[in-house]
Amino acid sequence: MAQIIGGLGTSHIPAIGGAIHKGLQQEPYWKPFFDGFPPVQAWLKQAKPDVVVMFYNDHGLNFFLDKMPTFAVGAAAQYHNADEGWGIPTLAPLQGEVDLSWQIINHLIAQEFDITTCQEMLVDHACTLPLKLFWPDGECPVTVVPVCINTVQFPLPNARRVYALGRAVGDAIAAWDSTKKVAMVASGGLSHQLEGERAGFINKDFDLQFLQSLETNPEWATQFSIHELVAKTGTQGIELLAWLAMRAALAAGEGSGVRKVHSNYHIPISNTATGLLALEKLR
Repeated sequence: MAQIIGGLGTSHIPAIGGAIHKGLQQEPYWKPFFDGFPPVQAWLKQAKPDVVVMFYNDHGLNFFLDKMPTFAVGAAAQYHNADEGWGIPTLAPLQGEVDLSWQIINHLIAQEFDITTCQEMLVDHACTLPLKLFWPDGECPVTVVPVCINTVQFPLPNARRVYALGRAVGDAIAAWDSTKKVAMVASGGLSHQLEGERAGFINKDFDLQFLQSLETNPEWATQFSIHELVAKTGTQGIELLAWLAMRAALAAGEGSGVRKVHSNYHIPISNTATGLLALEKLR
């Protein structure tokens, strides 16, 4: 059976891609953010995952406000990205893990999740930037299964439902007839709001409590309604739903404990509280 080796979470701000392209990683503004990644990159070199299952949210490249699925799973052989208007260079297409995609899709449908299955799918910076941050040199060495969660347009799935989705994805992977190693990745957040009267809102206390809960009490955030989470984290901070799904997936299969490999928290990058977390699954 396949092995889930751990979970990773990181922010996905478009300006990060510009900083990478321009080689600004050691500039004072960017250094505290990029300095968080070498320990995680070193762990990945040792752990050597074959596949990444990416929980993220689309920003209008593949889905727009007229058609916004609550949950969508990619089942493509390749995933292309495109110019989103941020000045981020287009990367080589990501290679899909089609067999695992269908394993997840069939399991989710059997568990009564109504998902959108995408045999063609564009992926934006929320999917590509984490891969570039974790594997900065050369082309991406892992295949990918994108799992898109609506965090853009109400009604949004509540935290408990997203946690259940992540657990079901983890169960599907644990039952996959493969010897491959799988890493779960969450892309988004942490607290930030880009518009309205609360533009620039950041909640450090909640962010740090949330990061700690993912290590020791993963269902902690499921006590809050969507409106409570938006109040605590900002309209875009609700992207933390992806982190919940990632953590829930680690509870599947043999063993449910985790060991923190590394974490980082920095304020602000482009009005966003940026987070980084790497958890190794204990067996």
